[in-house]
Amino acid sequence: MARSRAKDYDEKRLALLRKAAAVFARDGYDRASMGGLASECGVSKALFYHYYASKEALLFDIVSTHLEELVEVVEAADRPDVAPETRLEGLVAALLEAYRDADAQHKLQVGSMQLLPEADQAQLKALERQLVTRFADAVRAVAPEAFEGTPLLKPVTMSLFGMLNWFYMWFREGGPVSRQDYARIATRLLVGGIRELAAPLPPPA
Repeated sequence: MARSRAKDYDEKRLALLRKAAAVFARDGYDRASMGGLASECGVSKALFYHYYASKEALLFDIVSTHLEELVEVVEAADRPDVAPETRLEGLVAALLEAYRDADAQHKLQVGSMQLLPEADQAQLKALERQLVTRFADAVRAVAPEAFEGTPLLKPVTMSLFGMLNWFYMWFREGGPVSRQDYARIATRLLVGGIRELAAPLPPPA
């Protein structure tokens, strides 16, 4: 007979995800074992298997939960009714704030998704596309003429994600640059670049 779910099942599951993400990020996915993960999480191996049948299932849930939270946060922060630069900075700031205390999950999203079966990867990439699509809409709004009839929207949007996705590698809480500071820096860099793209090219020398 299958074990019934406890009332605090989801709370315990999220706690396991946080601890397991830290172990994967520290030791590497390949080196971690289910027994070792259970020990690090402070639960029995049997209980751990009650939540996850395999490392693949665990990794998928870590990354999917992380991405779902990012999508939810960014959707809530989006304000198409304000000035385009303000809207974009708000999205960037919301994403960077959502990264707080999620370095391990983000590291796995960036570096370990390819270890999952293709069907699982497809689900995770669909969540990533939701983020990219919302940011791309905000990027386009800064200067629509810069993207009209060109293939530049995707590379410009992904350049922004390039800045944000590696933020965790150098950022330190309490350092000289806050999350809000960097949101402003990244937005100004991108907006300035977009406006340069929209400006007429100077005549050849």
